[in-house]
Amino acid sequence: MIISRSSQLLLLLLLILLAPASTCAAAANATRSAKQQQHRPNADDKPHQAAALIVFGDSIVDPGNNNGINTIIKADFPPYGDDFLNHRPTGRFCNGRIPTDFIASRLGLKDYLPPYLSPQPLDTHDLITGVSFASGGTGFDPLTPKLASVISLPDQLTMFHEYLGKVRAAAGDDKASEILSRGVFAICAGSDDIANTYFTMRARSEYDHASYANLLVQHASSFVEDLIRAGGRRVAFIGIPPIGCVPSQRTMSGGLERGCSQGHNEVAVAYNAGMVRELAALRAKYPGTLLVFMDIYGFLYDMMMHPRSYGFKQSTKGCCGTGLLEVSVLCNRVTSAVCDPVGDYLFWDSYHPTEKAYKILADFVYENYVKLII
Repeated sequence: MIISRSSQLLLLLLLILLAPASTCAAAANATRSAKQQQHRPNADDKPHQAAALIVFGDSIVDPGNNNGINTIIKADFPPYGDDFLNHRPTGRFCNGRIPTDFIASRLGLKDYLPPYLSPQPLDTHDLITGVSFASGGTGFDPLTPKLASVISLPDQLTMFHEYLGKVRAAAGDDKASEILSRGVFAICAGSDDIANTYFTMRARSEYDHASYANLLVQHASSFVEDLIRAGGRRVAFIGIPPIGCVPSQRTMSGGLERGCSQGHNEVAVAYNAGMVRELAALRAKYPGTLLVFMDIYGFLYDMMMHPRSYGFKQSTKGCCGTGLLEVSVLCNRVTSAVCDPVGDYLFWDSYHPTEKAYKILADFVYENYVKLII
């Protein structure tokens, strides 16, 4: 199905009209229950492999920071969270846990990485073991968070400085220094820049694919350098996946056969190659920094092209509703039925993978990249 420019704008209008009332209270309750039941290491446990996990980025790693801000880019309502603790939505754009929850667990820190903007005050344990500043809908292009009314990456870095002040107040300067030197700093963004700002909104029409990829590389490398200057020493930078093969982009740009959008993927490939070069330059400039580029493009592409090899039956449609376009407020309990069984699906909605898929991806990332910097 080919969707015209006018139809795309109509879709955006529908997102606003169909937005349900915020259920921040439910998200707060779910977060509270998760904290009460999660594993907390004690003196008999193995030492942590990292001091903390600190995350910046978009909806892939947003555990609920968007719940309390004025944006329609939210996931704090059913069926999001169907398979999370107590079957409650938390603001995670998934049916359950997201990649950073799994990584935090494998690092021996905790089972659920909380949002920095949690409606419940974060206790000392959560502060010193890490938080996520990620905001669904954001990106490296300065236009992207403005178009979605979400938190920009520079603002996430500002919150990080605020966070360090809270750590110092709660646990002392030595703990803050330990987080900076031994914490894992993960950055995951860029997909919304390509899918939304560049292609759907056409907000950078003066750029061709190569020049837009270069624009993203400039802003992304600048963010990484700002984080290093802020004290981060173990940085894991996640590349952009084959965004042209997610269900929504197949529907909007993949033609009658709903194939992968080659244009989306071309920008992603060019961006990833550019970031590999930029990160190499930053390693040379800051020799005391452990900086790794997490290349997930090929792994996810293989999952999408050969789903049965990974235990899935469907990889071109999401589990929510028709699976063609439903995401965020269009994926809701009123208008969208949920597939059964969820485990057959690679994607939860038309943009975000299921918990099962995220677990497979997190294991790949941990074994191949995170281990290099802990």
